[in-house]
Amino acid sequence: MAFPQAQKQFLASSEFAVIGASTNKEKYGSRVLKWYVDRKKPVTPIHPKEETLEGISTIRSVRDLKSPKTTSLSIITPPSLPRIFKITLGVLRDVKDLDIPAVWIQPGAEDDAVKSYIDEAGLADRVVLGGPCILVSGDDIVRSLL
Repeated sequence: MAFPQAQKQFLASSEFAVIGASTNKEKYGSRVLKWYVDRKKPVTPIHPKEETLEGISTIRSVRDLKSPKTTSLSIITPPSLPRIFKITLGVLRDVKDLDIPAVWIQPGAEDDAVKSYIDEAGLADRVVLGGPCILVSGDDIVRSLL
C-alpha cells in the first residue's frame, strides 16, 4: 500500500510529541500518546497543566521541545471546543517558527482557518490533514518504512 509522503515523513522522525493527551485514557489524545509508548517511540506529551501523562514528564508548550527540528508533532484537540482552533493555529505558528519537520493533525482538530494558514505558511508538504487517524494507519506506515 502506498502512503502519502507527509505520513512517511512524519513517522520517519526520531522523536515525537503529542498535544491533546490528558489524564482521561479514553480520549483520542491519550490513545495516540499510548500508541507511541506501546511502540517504544520517544514521545513527549505537551500539556499546560499536567506534570506527567502515561508516566512521562510533560512540557508546557511546543516551544519547550528539546529538539524541534527532529520532532514530529501530533495535534489531537477536541472538536467540541471552539477555542481549540485558535490553539491549533498558535501551535502551527510555532511549527513554522521552530521548523518542525512534520505535523499530523488528527481529524476534527482543524477548521477552514487552520487549513488556510497551512497553505499560506507553506506548511502543506509537512502536514497530514483530514485523516486518517494515526491509530488507524500508523502501524502500516511504519511497516512501509522498513
